[in-house]
Amino acid sequence: MSGVLLIVAAPSGAGKSTLVNALLARETDMQLSISHTTRAPRPGEGEGRHYHFVSRAEFDASVGADAFLEHAEVHGNGYGTARAPIMAALDAGRGVILEIDWQGARQVRARMPEAASVFILPPARAELERRLRARATDSADIIARRLAGSREEILHATEFDYLVVNDRFEQALDDLRAIVRAERLRSLRARRLHADLLHELLESA
Repeated sequence: MSGVLLIVAAPSGAGKSTLVNALLARETDMQLSISHTTRAPRPGEGEGRHYHFVSRAEFDASVGADAFLEHAEVHGNGYGTARAPIMAALDAGRGVILEIDWQGARQVRARMPEAASVFILPPARAELERRLRARATDSADIIARRLAGSREEILHATEFDYLVVNDRFEQALDDLRAIVRAERLRSLRARRLHADLLHELLESA
């Protein structure tokens, strides 16, 4: 496995998806993992683009076969990250980004400790609330629930390898790209990538 597995989590409103999409646009050898879910598609959502939509029976079978790196029940629906396509991408040298919550991140780190994990923080609670309200897509009750839930998410921020504050977008994006570059240069991964070069240098010494 020579690709970088990057876990990215954040409270709602921190700008995680916008940052991840910008990262993918610049790091063309990386791809986003598409989760499986048992919930019905929402308007505008496409199969294989936003989620893989599966039946409850299919989902439960995958759980039973240990086919997910992580999975959870959220509001009565199953969500899971399939293991096989991620391993295939990593083995081919491609990077994979997982957009998941802290609970999913904990499961993935337990199975794949070589994964790098990043938590995106807002610059202030007031700014987090402003961003949630600026969406103009959620009711006041939903915004209140998201704000309450953000505290639970942020309580687990220190479990992650890296913390990135999304205050100035370009700086936060540069930080994410620096993390990807650093992970590519980690010794074990670098040894695998440059095995032939190391062999040649040692043999000729």
